[in-house]
Amino acid sequence: MRDVVEIGLGKSARRGYHLDDVAIVPSRRTRDVDDVSTTWQLDAYQFKIPCVAHPSDATMSPATAVLLGQLGGLGTLNVEGLWCRYEDPTKLLETLAGLDSLDSVGATRRLQEVYAEPIKPELIAERIRSIRDSGVTVAVRVSPQHTLALAPVILDAGVDILVIQGTIVSAEHVSTQEEPLNLKEFIADLDLPVIVGGCTDYKTALHLMRTGAAGVIVGVGADAWSTTDTVLGIRVPMATAIADAAAARRDYLDETGGRYVHLIADGDIVTSGDIAKALGCGADAVMLGAPLARCAEAPAGGAWWHPAASHPKLPRGAFGGAEEPLGSMEQVLYGPSDDADGTMNLFGGLRRAMAKCGYRDLKEFQKVSLVIDRNG
Repeated sequence: MRDVVEIGLGKSARRGYHLDDVAIVPSRRTRDVDDVSTTWQLDAYQFKIPCVAHPSDATMSPATAVLLGQLGGLGTLNVEGLWCRYEDPTKLLETLAGLDSLDSVGATRRLQEVYAEPIKPELIAERIRSIRDSGVTVAVRVSPQHTLALAPVILDAGVDILVIQGTIVSAEHVSTQEEPLNLKEFIADLDLPVIVGGCTDYKTALHLMRTGAAGVIVGVGADAWSTTDTVLGIRVPMATAIADAAAARRDYLDETGGRYVHLIADGDIVTSGDIAKALGCGADAVMLGAPLARCAEAPAGGAWWHPAASHPKLPRGAFGGAEEPLGSMEQVLYGPSDDADGTMNLFGGLRRAMAKCGYRDLKEFQKVSLVIDRNG
């Protein structure tokens, strides 16, 4: 039964739940942690952990994309980011790392200035080539607005996985000003897996699955630095959004006779417990942004910003000032941890949660029981 609340005589709304509102309930069985597998496979590509990097220049350079790939995750380079606008943005990133997060207007203006530099197709090809030469799976992100223009360069350079990501992406974009991207036609012409998103509800998730996407991003990357709610009024209760998308995946599986589309949760995920709850709600993997900014190798030295934070007309995301690194990327992902708050050894924490609940792999863990424990 749907939990519907009457706002007033003329409007009702569904009640939604954030990850912080739910908790995992262990079953009658526990399992040895060494018998638990966190491997995840998208199309032909297998990963040691269900981790996709949020495509922010604060965390993803060609070098860190390679590093995450070597550690078992999927690095995602933003082809509309600084690495594809400047020959060497290292000094710029150091300057950005030194910005004062308390001066939000000044920080946003500086981001807009550095991202005003045009995207250079030759740099896109060069960055993709450098990642591919390392031997890891190559994934890049492009916005829906620039997909048609940049796709030939991206595809010629030899990517393995294409991520088409915006704050909100729909299967049907209506425009009287320009020819919109037809996702279904575009994906049908490709012979590589495509991940699309974000989306926030059952209907949109189902329509995105019908485009032929291999993966759908659920959420808008909301975290402490996101301002999508204050700018657009859109706030996504992630537990509900993931569960709704999982229902769409189940119905699409029946509709197609067995085609499975992976769900990648993007937003409200900071700790290993958040990862466990996102997967327990039905996600196949998580997209990590700010947690990776605290890695010692992060190119912005601990600062954090969303790709939409530099939008020239309507920025959506505050600038997070540089923080001391928690440790290397390997420590953040796999430990050991010297802090009990769940921000290190993220996937060791996931393994432990799975073991405590008796599940041996991620598909089984999606069946874990949940309880509402904080929502009023």
